[in-house]
Amino acid sequence: MTLKQLRYVLKVAETGNMTEAAARLFIAQPSLTHAISELEKEMGITIFVRTNRGITVTKEGEEFLGYARNIMEQTSILEEKYKSGHHGNTRFCVSCQHYSFAVSAFVDVIKLFPADEYDFILRETETYEIIEDVSRLKSEVGVLFLSKRNQDVMQKVFRKNDLVFTELMRATPHVFISNTHPLKDKGVLTLEDLEPYPYLSYEQGENNSFYFSEEILSSLERRRNIQVRDRATLFNLAIGLDGYTVCSGIIDRKLNGSNIIAKPLKADEVMRIGIIRRKNYPTTRYGSAFISFLKKHVQEGAE
Repeated sequence: MTLKQLRYVLKVAETGNMTEAAARLFIAQPSLTHAISELEKEMGITIFVRTNRGITVTKEGEEFLGYARNIMEQTSILEEKYKSGHHGNTRFCVSCQHYSFAVSAFVDVIKLFPADEYDFILRETETYEIIEDVSRLKSEVGVLFLSKRNQDVMQKVFRKNDLVFTELMRATPHVFISNTHPLKDKGVLTLEDLEPYPYLSYEQGENNSFYFSEEILSSLERRRNIQVRDRATLFNLAIGLDGYTVCSGIIDRKLNGSNIIAKPLKADEVMRIGIIRRKNYPTTRYGSAFISFLKKHVQEGAE
């Protein structure tokens, strides 16, 4: 068994596709297939199963990949410390709902581990894609929320994909509006207050069910609805159209400025904001640091 083989299997697990993995590794696909077959033969296990949908990781493969990632992480640490002229090209990926505090935690991780070369990915994406990313090991950590309306369905999906949800904090519903909004001076807002204004939410693609919505109370009927793909567009529409979105109320003003403010919403709901990870999967130093920074930012935002 070689480090090269471990690097190969981790890349296949990340992409879920032999062809794409070979292209990213700059090797021919037959060479990649042969290397993995030799590794599976040597270890006496089957790591991947080839299906019409691509590559699926077996149960024993999941355990093996956990050890493989841990070995590669320790190798990177050793190379950075002892190998002259080495500036390890490290990799870390997070998938999250559109939370500025997750971005802040991601920034903190990069600052904590300065390097000349790295391959970090932050994906603000659809809820179901977050689940798929972590399940398929594309991302080490996913960030999302549960509520009493979606938790039964979401936990069922987590179990199906061997994911574990860890709660970081609980938040009561707030709304994001612009600092020039007609309701900016009101203390606590109600759904009746917001009824005349456009409701802004994040598009969820094919999985456009309120169970996967990023906005609590998304199942309620609104007369004016606008869906967007990214946070900047949502904030621009909140400013330009006096729109609003329902959220946790935690916002990083260093990243988002002072144009958007959070106002409490009168509603008998609670958002359980937390992370998902693969069950029994080792956490890298980057993942551990990200989770620590994430706790720090959500706690600061809740104060």
